Amino acid sequence: TAAEYAMLADDLLLRQCEVDLYRASGPGGQKRNKTSSAVRLRHRPTGQIVIGTEDRSQHVNKRRAMRRLRRAIALNIRTSIDIERFAPSVVLSDCIGQKRQLRIGVRDHRYPAVIGELLDLLAACGMSVRDAAAKCEITTGNLVAFIHKDAKLWERVNQMRTSVGLKPLR
Repeated sequence: TAAEYAMLADDLLLRQCEVDLYRASGPGGQKRNKTSSAVRLRHRPTGQIVIGTEDRSQHVNKRRAMRRLRRAIALNIRTSIDIERFAPSVVLSDCIGQKRQLRIGVRDHRYPAVIGELLDLLAACGMSVRDAAAKCEITTGNLVAFIHKDAKLWERVNQMRTSVGLKPLR
């Protein structure tokens, strides 16, 4: 599942990828034009492709590409959920506070797993935010606010809602 891929250690996830190193164009001086610092990852099981080209360091670009890969998998790969037997995973449960508030930052290593699970849950609930929030025992307003904080997540949820004939969230 997307959540399982998101929680894999870097070395295990990287083993599932084809790694291409190449010279990136743009600023960076002579070093950038002579070294293969850009990184492209192709995740074989899911087909997701991401790149890292911003830095002159191949190591930094690979780390950024890995973070982007986890997020791309979480946003685009869905796993069916039996809605009747659904219970939030330990990872998701740990991110829900005592006041029924989902609290996790984009930089948290668990973030891709959480958004992947939420998108799977939303899909299983026919994209009903109210029903998904109830299954997680959080408020609908909190779930909408959480989704709204991440532009790509917001866009993906609205694409999924439109595909099932629902109005986009506002």
